[in-house]
Amino acid sequence: MVAYLCSRDNRVTRLERDGHSWAAHPVLDGVSATCVATDGGRVLVGTQGDGARLSLDGGGSWDSTDLPERDVYSVAISGADGALYAGTEPSRLFVSRDGRSWAELEALQEVPSKDRWSFPPRPETHHVRWIAPDPLAPDRLLVGIELGGVMYSEDAGRSFTDHRPGAKRDAHRLAWHPSAEGRAYEAAGDGAAWSRDGGVSWEAVDTGRDLGYCWALALDPADPDRWYVSAASGPWTAHAGEDAAGGLYVWEHGAWRRLGLPGESMPYALAAIDGALLAGMADGRILHSGDRSETWEETGVRIGSVLAMATAGE
Repeated sequence: MVAYLCSRDNRVTRLERDGHSWAAHPVLDGVSATCVATDGGRVLVGTQGDGARLSLDGGGSWDSTDLPERDVYSVAISGADGALYAGTEPSRLFVSRDGRSWAELEALQEVPSKDRWSFPPRPETHHVRWIAPDPLAPDRLLVGIELGGVMYSEDAGRSFTDHRPGAKRDAHRLAWHPSAEGRAYEAAGDGAAWSRDGGVSWEAVDTGRDLGYCWALALDPADPDRWYVSAASGPWTAHAGEDAAGGLYVWEHGAWRRLGLPGESMPYALAAIDGALLAGMADGRILHSGDRSETWEETGVRIGSVLAMATAGE
C-alpha cells in the first residue's frame, strides 16, 4: 500500500504500509506542491510557481516538465490510456500523451460560460481545480473550474460542453467509479452531486449533512452507492491550515451520515486503496480505516498540514 501526500511545508511524502506498520519518506522537498497523481510507477506533482514535476520511479528522482503555465492546481493520470493532465491558473488544460511534451486542450477556452468564471478570493482569476479522466472510457473527461462548474468532454478534450445540469458550480473534487460504468461524483463548495449517466446529467445529494462546504472525496470501490466527502462550515474554516476544522461523511441508504473521526481537524484529503480508507488531516495526522470507515486508527505518521493525497488506481 503506497500513497503520496503534499503538505504545507513544501514537501511531498511517500507513505507505505508493510504489514501493520506505516512509514513516511520525504521524496520531494522545497517546492510548493499542492496536487499529486500516481499510477504506481509514475508520480505527477503540480506546484504553485514551479510548474509540474514528474517521477518515473516512485519518487526516487524527478524531472521538471515544460508547462507554459507555472501555477498548477490539478494533475491527473488516466487509468484508461496513461495520458498525463495538468490544469492551471488561469484556467488552461494541458495533456501529455508521450510523457514528455504538453499540448493545450484549447477547446476549454471556447466554453460559453468562461467569461463568468471567477475565484471568489481573487475574483480577477480562476483555475482548473480538478481533472477526472474516466478510467473505463479514454475519451471521456470531466474538468472542474473553481469557480465555474463542471465541464464535460466525450472526445478526449477536442471539445467541451458547458457546466453540466444538476452539478455544483463551486467544483472542488471529481471522480469516476473504477468499475461501475458511467458513475461520477463531485464534492463542491455548494454541496455534493453525482451522475449515473456518464457525467451528462447530475443530481444533488445533500440530505443528512449538517456541514455544507464539501472538499475531499473518496469512493468505495466495491459499492458505487457508497462514497465519502469531507465538509466544513465554510471556506475560512476548511482552509485555516493546521487549525482547519471539519467532518467526514459517508453516503449510504439515501443520506449522509457523519463518521466518528478522532479529533476536530479537517479531513483535507481522502483516498481508498486495497480495501482501506486513508484520511490526510489538516493537522498533519494520517488516519486509516480497514472496515469501510466504521473505526479509525492513527497510522503513527505525522507530516506537515496535508494538502493533497493520491494512490494508484484513483
